[in-house]
Amino acid sequence: MAAKRPFRESAFSCPYCLEVFKDPVIMECSHSVCKACVEKYWETKGHQECPVCRKRFFNSKLQSNIALRNLCDNFIAQQRTSVVSELLCSLHSEKLKLFCLEDKQPVCLVCQTSKLHRGHSLSPIDEAATDMKEELKINLAPLKMKQKTFEKEKRRICNQTAAHITSQAQHTEKQIKQEFEKLHQFLRDEEAARIAALREEEEQKSQMVKEKIEEMSSEISFLSDTVRAIEKEMKADDVTFLLNFKSTVARAQCTLQEKLSGALINVAKHLGNLKFRVWEKMQEIVQYTPVTLDPNTASYSLILSEDLTSVRLCQEQQQLPDNPERFNHFASVLGSEGFNSGTHCWDVEVGENPWWNVGAMTESLQRKGDCTSMGGQWRVWYSDGKYGARATPQPSTLLTVKQKLQRIRVQLDWDRGELTFFDPDSNTHLHTFTHTLTERVFPYFNGGRVAPLRILPVKASVRVEHHSP
Repeated sequence: MAAKRPFRESAFSCPYCLEVFKDPVIMECSHSVCKACVEKYWETKGHQECPVCRKRFFNSKLQSNIALRNLCDNFIAQQRTSVVSELLCSLHSEKLKLFCLEDKQPVCLVCQTSKLHRGHSLSPIDEAATDMKEELKINLAPLKMKQKTFEKEKRRICNQTAAHITSQAQHTEKQIKQEFEKLHQFLRDEEAARIAALREEEEQKSQMVKEKIEEMSSEISFLSDTVRAIEKEMKADDVTFLLNFKSTVARAQCTLQEKLSGALINVAKHLGNLKFRVWEKMQEIVQYTPVTLDPNTASYSLILSEDLTSVRLCQEQQQLPDNPERFNHFASVLGSEGFNSGTHCWDVEVGENPWWNVGAMTESLQRKGDCTSMGGQWRVWYSDGKYGARATPQPSTLLTVKQKLQRIRVQLDWDRGELTFFDPDSNTHLHTFTHTLTERVFPYFNGGRVAPLRILPVKASVRVEHHSP
């Protein structure tokens, strides 16, 4: 008799859920599907339809496919039997009936007398399973407690983060509207001023035309009188006419000014490069700050200004998400933009603060805990009347400063690996760090107890470039 060939699992799989049939039913089109699958499919579609061939039915009743269900039950039983039959000792092909308490593994009766387990404590497999389950149950209890604690903390963090995101979005939207309102108001004022200038010119030119019309009316009246006088002279007798001819000819040759120069509106003055002129004037209200602060990195004890250009210490710690980017040990904050090429410069007003740190740090340097034990941070600091420079994890170097610093200029040349500090008020060099940079570097700020640390704006200018053809 030929040996039975085992069926593949796909022969007993539902075409909808792709798992072994559970309570299969047969439809009018002869396709079989799990009862739960077809009911779910019909509920989704809103009508009766075969999920395989898409044939539609009306008031169709599902019939159990008993033969297919029996085949599936047998298939599952065979699968279980094959799994059990495979649980044999890999060395002796005997059933695993014992458990080695020392090696923590199932063994067969032959293994009991082998060199590998000779002298070991052994236990029947069922007793060992019961004991191990009890032991695992004891160890599982604190694990479940940790799981609950973690889930609770996860919900708290997620809720806090979600609330903070909403607050951030609302506050940022408000700030955007306020900033655009300032721009809109500037444009409205500029529009009103330019229209007022146009109206003023219109009035001036209209008055000019009015005065010219009055002048021409007077001249026309004079011409009318002259014409009548000449016509009267022409009617006189010949002797009288000839006696007055010279003066009559002179009166006929009078000249009048008929042209009106400069009477039209200077349209080019009002419309020429209008957008550029307004943009040029906008420099009076627009400032450019080379570095803006990133609130998502700011310590819980720091408050940033609305325009993200200054930072100060607050009395109480704020309730903020403990996101990976945020400092949680030092009162620090980073710039929002990192640099991985080129030269960059920014000035920081430190004022009368009793301590501060200004510099730069790499993107990969950790922001949780004390990060000064690792490399990747370069800064100039002030504390207790002393100035110093430090490249972590090396100790600080004291700096000689003749007068108290009010501002610090930081200049980063990423390509050359140089970070230089100056006193911009006296144009004095303070210190230069050199290091081969391989990643992005962010501006670093720490302090702001008495007065905010403020990043100073730079003057922006509009430049016109002429390109030769």
